[in-house]
Amino acid sequence: MAPHTPATPSPDDNTNTTSTGADAGAGASGRLTDFTIDLTSQEVLRRAQVIQALGPHWNPMEVLHDEETAHDLLYSGLDPQQQTLYNHLLAAGILPTRGNRHAAP
Repeated sequence: MAPHTPATPSPDDNTNTTSTGADAGAGASGRLTDFTIDLTSQEVLRRAQVIQALGPHWNPMEVLHDEETAHDLLYSGLDPQQQTLYNHLLAAGILPTRGNRHAAP
């Protein structure tokens, strides 16, 4: 495999090969440019799009209730060795403790 040899930058690349420290990122003009992104408006837009994609029939309380039911089924019917391991994982904080089941309607 041949070694990579970077191409020589052209004057149109807007690179400053002598920039160090304070003038790094200043570009060809030598002045810094203010670059600002309003993440708040983008986050509001993203959340609105997520809610729209979920549709009008999405019920968060029903989803949480179904997740609790699935959790109950997953950890039901454990044999004594599995129950001991489950208890150790709970005590170590690896598995989340069961809440007070506020999600149920």
